[in-house]
Amino acid sequence: MGTFDLRAVLLSLPVLLLSLTAHEFGHAWVALRQGDDTAYRQGRVTMNPAAHLDWLGTIIFPVMAIGSGMPLLGWARPVPVDPRKFRNYVRGDILVSVAGVAMNALLAVSFAVLLFVLAASTRSMAAPPEALSTLFEMMVIGVVVNVGLILFNLLPIPPLDGSHVMYHLLPPHLRQQYQTLSLYGMIVLWVLVLTGMLRFLFPLILVPARLLMGPAMSIVNPGLLPGV
Repeated sequence: MGTFDLRAVLLSLPVLLLSLTAHEFGHAWVALRQGDDTAYRQGRVTMNPAAHLDWLGTIIFPVMAIGSGMPLLGWARPVPVDPRKFRNYVRGDILVSVAGVAMNALLAVSFAVLLFVLAASTRSMAAPPEALSTLFEMMVIGVVVNVGLILFNLLPIPPLDGSHVMYHLLPPHLRQQYQTLSLYGMIVLWVLVLTGMLRFLFPLILVPARLLMGPAMSIVNPGLLPGV
């Protein structure tokens, strides 16, 4: 039986918590802007993690996965949305659906910028402090986690965000058939997770993640890299 990697949990969990919070905040804020105050009335238009916390999906499952070396996976409490309140149903549904991944894209870019700033500011150091090396590692995790959340949530499997966009892209005569998938969407997702079939996302995650981190990695002080 493998050992529990507490360090990996301490590095990754805060990043995941921030990323999931920003994702749900994006949904709630855009829903309010589109005329739906459901999430607002439930206190979800906030960056306070407690408002979006799902103990199983945000804490317990990720801790077990990270600590045991499994692929990182987590979720927060879904933001309640009432599409009937949108000023324009199609526009509102699409904007609210992509708002979460838009926040993750913003975070991924922000982590990449911070990564470059940290790499540039420590480039000439003979031996960067261990604290900076740890911070550098967290920034890398931040880029990878947020790119992963973007690609995962854009999968056209109900109830993921990508399924809402796909619904509106389909011809009208196919929408009803596609909507019936929502009855089985969670089952499909768990099958993909438990069988490891979602591993096909890993190479797709690495391409944009490496692109974002490229400028920092090209000038990084080797002393900042883990294990060096």
